[in-house]
Amino acid sequence: MSTVLVVEDEPDIALALRVILERAGHDVMVAPDGRQGLRVLHESHPTLVLLDIGLPVIDGWMVLERIRDVSDVPVLLLTAHGMEADKVRGLRGGADDYLTKPFSTSELLARIEAILRRTEQTGGSSQTEVYDDGVVRMDHRSRRVFVNGAEAEVNATEYRLLSTFVQHKGAVLSPRQLLNLVWNDPTGIGADRVKFAVLRLRRKLGWSADDSPIKAARGMGYRYDVPKS
Repeated sequence: MSTVLVVEDEPDIALALRVILERAGHDVMVAPDGRQGLRVLHESHPTLVLLDIGLPVIDGWMVLERIRDVSDVPVLLLTAHGMEADKVRGLRGGADDYLTKPFSTSELLARIEAILRRTEQTGGSSQTEVYDDGVVRMDHRSRRVFVNGAEAEVNATEYRLLSTFVQHKGAVLSPRQLLNLVWNDPTGIGADRVKFAVLRLRRKLGWSADDSPIKAARGMGYRYDVPKS
């Protein structure tokens, strides 16, 4: 059974979310502000976080940043305005998905189920235990990544993204394909999610757009070219 941490300052909304999630079979913890949310996160290690942006004490943006400093727990943002800038900022900051208030119970549960499904994925049984091209080394047993011998810290989504690239090295993968393979989202909606995830992955692996083996194929997608060691 999954445990969902709801960080929401409006009592009526927090109660409604608790009821919905508990009826769907989840354990639920509720924190009324960002500071308490971070404390519960560190103490209880939830499976997923529902994070409201407009929080008192510490706003949702800062909470998301602090979560991503220490954890790759999936985060579903709850936004009040639905402004594109907020959605872009959330994806760029490491959120896994977002919902604009008001939202339906069915959409909320569907997005949570999709996030949990892709979190549980192991990347495929066809993988060898270790991938090594002389520059990038991925140990699928320990789920660790090394670049030129130095370990790079990546979260679960970034690990799946890199694993997908190296499994399809030399092939151009469209945003729709990546959304399906990495995020288990066959709709193809949300190409910005792919763009920002690639930017974060490059940065964490110490690459710029120019020297990265993850190349952008203009108008088509991305491909991984095996680097020269």
